[in-house]
Amino acid sequence: MHLSRVIISGVIMTSPTTTLDKRYSDPDAQAIGWDVTRKLLETAELSWISTVRADGRPHVTPLVAVWVEGALYFTTGSEEQKFANLRSNPNVILTTGCNHWDRGIDVVVEGTAVHVTDEKLLTRVAATFATKWDGRWQFTVRDGRFYNRNAEDWPSEVFGVKPTKVFAHKKGELFGATTHKF
Repeated sequence: MHLSRVIISGVIMTSPTTTLDKRYSDPDAQAIGWDVTRKLLETAELSWISTVRADGRPHVTPLVAVWVEGALYFTTGSEEQKFANLRSNPNVILTTGCNHWDRGIDVVVEGTAVHVTDEKLLTRVAATFATKWDGRWQFTVRDGRFYNRNAEDWPSEVFGVKPTKVFAHKKGELFGATTHKF
C-alpha cells in the first residue's frame, strides 16, 4: 500500500504502509487493514505497556489507553516505575488483544512516549477516557496534568505514543502477521 495524508482535528496524519509477512501467515491469509487495527486500539479495554528500567531490565504493567488524533495516551503517577523508566528511555511497546490461540487479533504498537502537558490536548484526551468502560475514568485537567475526580490530590502525568510500527496478529483459521509502518 502507499502512504497517504489525512487531516484529523487539524493534525496531519499519515496512513501506514501495510504489509502481510508471509513467513508467519497462512498461505491464504490477507493483511489486516489499518482501519480494522485502529478500531481495535480504539475499543481495547486494557493494554499492557513495556518500558525499560535504567539498569536495562524490562518492566511490563497493564493500563488503560485511549486512541486520540493518531496516538495512544495513558496515565501514570510520577512515583510509579513506568514514569521513572520513561524519564531515561521513552521507547515503549503497547500491546492489546486476547489470550486465545484460535481466535482474535493481537496488536503491538511500537513508539516513543512523549509527556503531554498541553491543556487543550489533555482536555480532548480526558473526554475520550470518560468513554472507557462504565465511565469511571473521569479526569479534570489542571496545571498540565490529569486529576482523578475521585482523588483530587493525586495528579497523573499523561503520555502520548504516536506509532512508528504496529503489528496485528490474526489468530484462528487463517493466521496472519500484518505490519503497519508509519
